[in-house]
Amino acid sequence: MEKQYFKINLDPEQIQDPTNTAGLRRIPRERDNESTKQASQRSRAGGETASEERLSERAQRRKQQVEQNRIDRELRAERAAKARAVRSGNGMSGSGLLHKKKKTSLRKSKWQGPTVEKNKSAKPHAAENRGPAAQPKREVSPKSRQEAAQEAEVKQTRQRRPAETKQEPRQKHTSRVAERMAVAKQAKKEEMSAARRQNAEKSREIRKQRNAQRREKSRKATAGFVDKIKKINPKTALIVAGIILAIILVVAGGFAIKNAVIKSKEKARQEQILREQEEARIAAEQAAAEAKAAEEAYLKVPDDYVFEPTCTANTDPSKLISTTLLQVDGVEMSPSDYKSDTTYNFGPGSEYTNVEGVITFRGNNFRSDPTYGNAKMEAKTLKQAWSVNTGGLDSWTGSGWTGQPLIVKWPDSVKQHSNMYDSAKNKANLVEVIYACMDGYIYFIDLETGEATRDSMYLGYTFKGAGALDPRGYPIMYLGAGINSSQNGTAHAFIINLLDCSVMYEFGKEDEFSLRGSLSFFDSSALVCAENDTLIYPGESGILYLIHLNSNYDEEAGTVSINPDKTVKWRYDGHRCTSDTYWWGMEDSAVIYSHYLFVADNAGFFMCLDLNTLQLVWVQDVLDDTNDTPVLEFENGHPYLYISTSFHEGWRSSGTAEIPIWKIDAENGEIVWQTSYTCYTIEGVSGGVQSTIALGKNKLKDNIYVTVSMVGSQSDGVCVALNKETGEKVFEHNAAYAWSSPACVYDEEGNGNVLYCASNGKVYLLDGLTGEQLNMLDLGEGTIEASPAVYNDMAVVGTRDCLIFGIQLQ
Repeated sequence: MEKQYFKINLDPEQIQDPTNTAGLRRIPRERDNESTKQASQRSRAGGETASEERLSERAQRRKQQVEQNRIDRELRAERAAKARAVRSGNGMSGSGLLHKKKKTSLRKSKWQGPTVEKNKSAKPHAAENRGPAAQPKREVSPKSRQEAAQEAEVKQTRQRRPAETKQEPRQKHTSRVAERMAVAKQAKKEEMSAARRQNAEKSREIRKQRNAQRREKSRKATAGFVDKIKKINPKTALIVAGIILAIILVVAGGFAIKNAVIKSKEKARQEQILREQEEARIAAEQAAAEAKAAEEAYLKVPDDYVFEPTCTANTDPSKLISTTLLQVDGVEMSPSDYKSDTTYNFGPGSEYTNVEGVITFRGNNFRSDPTYGNAKMEAKTLKQAWSVNTGGLDSWTGSGWTGQPLIVKWPDSVKQHSNMYDSAKNKANLVEVIYACMDGYIYFIDLETGEATRDSMYLGYTFKGAGALDPRGYPIMYLGAGINSSQNGTAHAFIINLLDCSVMYEFGKEDEFSLRGSLSFFDSSALVCAENDTLIYPGESGILYLIHLNSNYDEEAGTVSINPDKTVKWRYDGHRCTSDTYWWGMEDSAVIYSHYLFVADNAGFFMCLDLNTLQLVWVQDVLDDTNDTPVLEFENGHPYLYISTSFHEGWRSSGTAEIPIWKIDAENGEIVWQTSYTCYTIEGVSGGVQSTIALGKNKLKDNIYVTVSMVGSQSDGVCVALNKETGEKVFEHNAAYAWSSPACVYDEEGNGNVLYCASNGKVYLLDGLTGEQLNMLDLGEGTIEASPAVYNDMAVVGTRDCLIFGIQLQ
């Protein structure tokens, strides 16, 4: 029997899932989806509506729902009837039909609707080739036409439903769902909060119960132990207690012994460390003492040494000096006719004064140390501590060459009788800086703070030199002007009372005994012979002044006075001296040992003069205008002098010239060695060596230190270390040229560093052994020509930029 297929309008999902009865009620899926979509859009875009509208919509929605339910019931009844008819016509039960439909759906990958079986004998796609007329006719049963009519009627009925009726229920349903979800969420949140509170409360209760249980357990255990103790026989308890006590004592004793052993070992270790430290300290002290003893032995003047210099054929004074002449209290005479009524006797430089400080240029009669005390210099740095403003006079400003300050710690007797401010008088351990500058003033400064200790003293002359204080501690200052003043006239020298800052005596003004006419400048720094009360002062006029001061200082009364009663003047004339070249005159400061004075001059004559007879002993040719002060040192019991020269444009050369640094035998003036540099010069600003050589001591005792100007160019220079024995270069430090004299500063162990100032306003600190630059301090654009003085860890120097600086050596 040929199978017949009938078209059944069922949803594909209903056929795939026979248990889906809900799907039978919702045939118009596309319209429902469209309603849901429109309702969702209205829900997002719209807001809340009035309560009256909601009531009306709700009633209308109930009415529509009732109508929809009625239609659905009719459709379900019709479908059930059709299903029964199909089963009865095909001789199948309902389960067999469903089984067949399910197998059909599994064979198809996608629902394509009900199918009508084609003629099996036809070839595939034959109908397409034959066209529409060739398609076989389908037989449609009357029941299928009835079913189609019913479906059309249902479709028309649904089309008659208004669009709002389809969409509004979905919209309102979505809104209600959202409201219910919000309410449920809030309820859930409150429920969780309540649950957390309940859990916390339960946890507290549990903790309380557990604590109570522990307390009860502890109480019962204690009570049980007490009951057990009560039940123990007293004798047994005593024995047990004794045993326990013995155990405790043994354990405690063991710990005590162990601690005692540990402490004993620690004490022994500490004692060993202390012993080692003490041994190291003693060894270091011994090494330092041995080094100091070796240094002292190397630099010491032998007790039995008698200094009696003589000349050689090379240093015979007559080769360079034509004549010498004396004037005693205005009466001229030949040195051969002179008989001194006093004698001079200067000891080593370290014995020149007992005053605490730096009281003359380069500190003493050997000109060997512009420092006092030691500086720790742990950080090896320079720090500006303070500055003081100065001024100018005529065309001269600030502090110039040589321009070294004086530094002194006055005893209370001097302070209390001086014109110092009360704050300075009452300050314990006051150290006063006394600085004569080119603006005509003498400044008085507290070394520690930079504050003024008293009113500045105005003399109205330009002071280029350092001045000097009396080595006996008398409050007297010796100072000479370096240039004439437009306000006060010709330069000359002053002796000043430092108690009231008054001038006690003046000399050297337009001295007719000078071969340089009215020129009477003083750039040198004086020395005083304490034994015969005589001031020794070389002048640029070419005259050496020896003035018996007849001084008197009453420390208790606080008075000081002088009454010069004899003045001796000495001058010389050289073979090459003229008024235009190789002038007469001494701008450097003299070195004195025993009764012999060593001084160089503008004509390049380095002279040794016997102060007792005022006759020249030897003269060495140092070639050129010499402004650096010679330096004397004993080495292995023998005296040597170190000196160099500058380069005066047009005298012996122009442009460049050789600048030697000499080591000279003080006994005969012969050159031991020389090391030379080629230097430039400028008219009025000489190249070469304008500074004074620094002698190393302590761990630097093998070296000397020299600043050489205009090496390589007119603006450059070097600070060079030379070996004392050979003159070989140990190191060089390159910077701007320097007229300022270097200073060697030391710590308590004898380690030394070199401090020097350059024309570019910078101050350098070098390692004295290697030349390594440890630090640099820039004091500004002002040129530094002046030489620093150092007191412990404080250095003081002035600049041409009208400033005095206090510099801390850290």
